[in-house]
Amino acid sequence: MPAGPRTALLLMDLQEAILQNYPDEGLLDRIRTALAAARRAGLPVVWVRVCFRPGYPEVSPRNMMFSSIRQTGRLREDDPKSAIHPSLEVQPQDVVVTKRRVGAFAGSDLDVVLRAAGIEALVLAGVATSGVVLSTVRLAADMDYRLTVLSDGCADADPEVHRVLTGKVFPRQATVQTIAAWVATL
Repeated sequence: MPAGPRTALLLMDLQEAILQNYPDEGLLDRIRTALAAARRAGLPVVWVRVCFRPGYPEVSPRNMMFSSIRQTGRLREDDPKSAIHPSLEVQPQDVVVTKRRVGAFAGSDLDVVLRAAGIEALVLAGVATSGVVLSTVRLAADMDYRLTVLSDGCADADPEVHRVLTGKVFPRQATVQTIAAWVATL
């Protein structure tokens, strides 16, 4: 492992039910590149997925985003499309965290898992840039994690929003790199 803080690769919301909404066909290939590099470097891999129990007891009618998901019946824990995309091949040593809100920390035990492993730095990728990535960067920075965002490991339905977040907003709290640039540092 490279010198410096103990680092984990955090891959977020890379679920079939979510990825079908993002037309970036190269995204999964780029994620696999980051994943393979992390594994070669001995970095822990943590997957974060969003899903809900049958009946959606976690979803308040006041939550606009998740109320619409409840109405469609999507992202239930028991739905195979709520699993991490099968082509990404979650390994037994990986940790899979289930969250109940937009950010990776909200409604999950992610911080407990990271702190128990002595993780001080996170490398983030996932969808959507304006959803889980933004929410996670903001809170993780406030929690004093050292952050790297893989700009081409994220996608958003609005390319301009992605550009502004990765080019102007995230650099205030994180190092923003392409996957190739990050891999070259390992």
